[in-house]
Amino acid sequence: MEFKDELEKHIEIIKKYENSDFNEEQTKMALILPFIKILGYDPYDPLEVIPEFIADIGEKKGEKVDYAICIDSKIQILIETKAKNDPLTNHDIQLVRYFNITDSSVGILTNGIIYKFFTDLDEKNRMDNKPFLEVNILNLTDNQIDELKKFHKKKYDFNNIMS
Repeated sequence: MEFKDELEKHIEIIKKYENSDFNEEQTKMALILPFIKILGYDPYDPLEVIPEFIADIGEKKGEKVDYAICIDSKIQILIETKAKNDPLTNHDIQLVRYFNITDSSVGILTNGIIYKFFTDLDEKNRMDNKPFLEVNILNLTDNQIDELKKFHKKKYDFNNIMS
């Protein structure tokens, strides 16, 4: 099945849950893990998709990002999730902490419908204040689908994404 077809099938499932008020765990299971799978990553392989990745900061222990995606045995993408109906305001600060202490190149903040993609274009190893890409899964353009495709496991190339 083509990437766009898988995405459209996922969108139909999301629409089925439109009036549901999911908590964060329900959002992960119903919306985010399927999206990770569409991107070609195996959410059941703990060496590829690491749930609750430890991202301790100094003396602050127990800090965990929801998912870390490994590509070629290196953490490349961090995903911080929130509940489906969370507007994602003021949560990027949490992602900043995780991003700045790991070697990841992309940080994603999501509620399963809105996806905000961050990197460190302004200052190396410091996550930018604004996302370089923001998409609403329920309202995707063809251009946004092409941009999302760049995050697919088979196509992932950070330099290509930044171009």
